[in-house]
Amino acid sequence: MGILVSISENRRYIIFFNISFLLVACVFLILQFNPARFLVPNSAQPSNDDSQQDCKGLESLEDYRAKCHYLKSHINPCVSEGYIDYLHLFYCNFGRIPLLGHCLLFLWLLVLFYLLGNTASEYFCSSLENLSTLLKLSPTIAGVTLLSLGNGAPDVFSSLVSFMGSGTGDIGFNTVLGGASFVTCVVVGIMSILLKQKKIIVNKGAFVRDVCFLLLVLASLSFILVHGEINIWGAMGFLSMYIFYVVVVYFSDTHWRKGKEDDSSSHCSDLSIPILSGMGKGEVNFVEEGALEGVAEVEISECCFCLRLPAPCLMLISILEMPLYLPRRLTIPVICEKRWSKPIAVASVTLAPVLLSVLWNPQEDDACFVNSLVVYGIGLLFGIICGVIAYARTENSSPPKKCLFPWLAGGFLMSVIWSYIIAQELVALLVSLGYIFEVSPSILGLTVLAWGNSVGDLITNLTMALNGSPEGAQVAISGCYAGPIFNILFGLGLSLVGSSWHQYPSSFVIPRDLYLLETLCFLVASLLWSLVILPCRNMKLDRVLGAGLLAIYTISMSVRLIQTLGSFQFQVTYT
Repeated sequence: MGILVSISENRRYIIFFNISFLLVACVFLILQFNPARFLVPNSAQPSNDDSQQDCKGLESLEDYRAKCHYLKSHINPCVSEGYIDYLHLFYCNFGRIPLLGHCLLFLWLLVLFYLLGNTASEYFCSSLENLSTLLKLSPTIAGVTLLSLGNGAPDVFSSLVSFMGSGTGDIGFNTVLGGASFVTCVVVGIMSILLKQKKIIVNKGAFVRDVCFLLLVLASLSFILVHGEINIWGAMGFLSMYIFYVVVVYFSDTHWRKGKEDDSSSHCSDLSIPILSGMGKGEVNFVEEGALEGVAEVEISECCFCLRLPAPCLMLISILEMPLYLPRRLTIPVICEKRWSKPIAVASVTLAPVLLSVLWNPQEDDACFVNSLVVYGIGLLFGIICGVIAYARTENSSPPKKCLFPWLAGGFLMSVIWSYIIAQELVALLVSLGYIFEVSPSILGLTVLAWGNSVGDLITNLTMALNGSPEGAQVAISGCYAGPIFNILFGLGLSLVGSSWHQYPSSFVIPRDLYLLETLCFLVASLLWSLVILPCRNMKLDRVLGAGLLAIYTISMSVRLIQTLGSFQFQVTYT
């Protein structure tokens, strides 16, 4: 019965997001949506200085008509990320009925969060898992490299997009640090309270290793923030710290397995369990007693659930599930046994190069029309060639068994492209909402974006800890600290490398934000609390640890919200 309820609820969520998408799309059509008005080609994107100046002028206006006229009279948009000019859409189309505009933007925000998490779990994580198997990586190395990238994909892409935008680097910092605070405080705190009765004992060596290394990472990050700038070599050094962490995890894991052979399964895949068990970011694996019959029960329950509905309702449900599913399914190659379909596979390898050509050359200038046709023609030709090869070399009944690397690499590349596009639109929407509600975009990154990207960690880790064995709880706790290490070192590190490379030979200037140091201090306080309390409680998870972590996070968010409202704001200047 529990499985049947989980399936029906999951389907309801999918239908809700698709209906929300259709509603927003219908409103765009009613308003006679003009791509030339709302789409911002890369060639027309403004420089950082121009964009910031335009936004400063917009903030000084109060009437929505004046803001609409200002946006129409200026070529450079305030928000250069994304494909839709949300400020123009809101002030010029919903100025008289702002409540409707707020509702539609909120629904679109939910859709983007769903798309980002679902793309990571259904496509990105699947490609990474198959790649790790094909490359014959050990569970430990796979967990701290490819599979950790799968779990942290939304955070990494959000960070990369924010640093690529104009003056939105502080969003990247706040999103990653906000996510780290949420996972290490809220997720660990709730798990500690709920697992009190089970008397789970955390592996002391792994816990001390991960927490101490995370403290070292935060110390390095605080030095970068205080210094205010970083060059290409410093950014590469910060990124390479993750290689050192992988080496430490590998040797410590090998040492523990040699010392305790019988218990090797509890340590061999500290970070890879969420994906290896079929759970991507945001997914929940409902496993009840009789796990060997779980798959059959799900299929029977799903069939029973479907048979109770009349045929027209089933057709309507199928149609409602398609708008957000088909575009990605038809452009991301997937060779999973359960999801294999030869027509869809051929279509995906045919349309993927076409999509890449469109994204590579979105210019609509008449002078570049011939060049655009050449790019589109090359993409179409390459897609047709790939489609013909896929049709000739694949079977209807099962996915290909040979030459898997091109399929997996193509699926990985297209899932990255889709994740980046969605994250780009999500950051653009959050920045626009910041201007609409007169709230700093950095606070939205610290709260809304960080919470949205971390909800999957909360659900996955809680499910693994509460419904699994003590080893599952150990893996969940390890992931709560190893995940932020990856997101900070790899997500922020890769962003800093890209930004400093763009500024080379000059250094990349870090946005001056005292709130970042404040967030760092609260995060360090929560880690020190865990590092002191847990050994004192004999490494047992209990309410003392959980209540303290939740209190620290509540105080941190309360102080930040009070400062945002203007009561105790610091005077922050941006360089």
